[in-house]
Amino acid sequence: MSHALHLSRRRMLQSSACGFGSLALADILHAAAITNARIPGMTPKAKRVIFLFMAGGPSQMDLFDPKDFIRERHGQKIDSPLRKEVIQVGTEKYLALGAMAPVKPRGESGMMISDLMPQLSSVADDICLLRGMNADNPQHASATNQFHTGVFTEVRPSMGAWISYGLGTENQNLPSFVSIHAPGLRTYTSGFLPAEHQGTPLTVPLNDKTLPIENLRNASSSEAVQRQRIDLTKRLNQRLIDDLHGDANMEGMIQNMELAFRMQTTTPQLVDLSKESKETLERYGIGGKDSDKHGRACLLARKLSESGVRFVQVTMDGWDHHGDIRGNLPRLCNQTDQPVAGLLKDLKQRGLLNDTLVLWSGEFGRTPWSQDLSGTAPIDKHGREHQPESFCAWMAGGGVKGGFTFGETDEMGYRVINGKIHIHDLHATMLHLLGIDHTRLTWNHVGRDFRLTDVHGSVVKEILA
Repeated sequence: MSHALHLSRRRMLQSSACGFGSLALADILHAAAITNARIPGMTPKAKRVIFLFMAGGPSQMDLFDPKDFIRERHGQKIDSPLRKEVIQVGTEKYLALGAMAPVKPRGESGMMISDLMPQLSSVADDICLLRGMNADNPQHASATNQFHTGVFTEVRPSMGAWISYGLGTENQNLPSFVSIHAPGLRTYTSGFLPAEHQGTPLTVPLNDKTLPIENLRNASSSEAVQRQRIDLTKRLNQRLIDDLHGDANMEGMIQNMELAFRMQTTTPQLVDLSKESKETLERYGIGGKDSDKHGRACLLARKLSESGVRFVQVTMDGWDHHGDIRGNLPRLCNQTDQPVAGLLKDLKQRGLLNDTLVLWSGEFGRTPWSQDLSGTAPIDKHGREHQPESFCAWMAGGGVKGGFTFGETDEMGYRVINGKIHIHDLHATMLHLLGIDHTRLTWNHVGRDFRLTDVHGSVVKEILA
């Protein structure tokens, strides 16, 4: 990395005769990050990312990775692959739990997808299915933090913030990172990166009269009055910054206030879905009994991405099925299948899928054996426990192979035996597709260089188109 990346603003001022007083620290660092982290000679395959986060842990065995061994022993006791000191509540009997619905080959590629996802099955040849995903923590909060930030303990910048930092925005009137229905601040925080890279939280409006971003409407009597207020606040803040010889956090706040003002002018029209065609609304399942909420979220994600937002995250929660997975999983699939497939079809129709990387995943998967928290429920009312050892995710567009399945688990569906992809590897691969070397996109904090992949991660070249 350039030495400029490791200089504080004060050291920059002291080392220059003319000074950098007219330049924001974030601008200097951002320019250096882009220059130094780019992969030499590579044309990025992806320009932007849409991350569809299935919070709670979807069951890979029921959706993408069925096992004959488990199906044939449904309801029978199987040997536990866990260490003897590991205890999972409600799984003492270790009964094999077969798939909730048939999982069949789809498309020309023969990709295995459940009957519960008929719309996704129709775009199977656009998907790169990863069946060897691996994480480190079996708890929701920690696993979610690791998936988003690379670590499960400390507060670190999220991957959206890192991508914003490395690439900047394509539209100065919009944030570079938006999180729709964010599952918590730590999943969209900028951490120690400049504040401008923090995700903007957005909530899907319940109707066309409700705005999805807090304070998006201009409360001033006119745009001119609002501009005067912003300018006055900016002058006062800048005077304090000059007295302090620089303050990165305050500079980020000034930039965010400017962005907020521009968003009040341009964003209300962008997030308005009332003028969308009937065909578009139907494609996403908007107006449907089950699919309306997530359909609106996915359509907003497409509109934001198309308008220049680098990283859009859409969280679809409710996948934590410890009990009655047979009754609950179809409901979740009904809510998400059409919106997700509609997004892929819409991106492809608009010519955006080639340079938009779409990622679908939960924080981990679920066990092949059943869980009965009551201890008395019949097996058809059982659920599944958490399983970070192996789970499924998929990617589409943005330079990955379509109609390609990578990774394999053992006969039980517990351990990855081929094609393992750790979270760090996934992050490294995403950055690579965006033209960024994950080892060189760093930020110096408390005396050491940090990066999204920490000291780990390898690009998964097998899935690159």
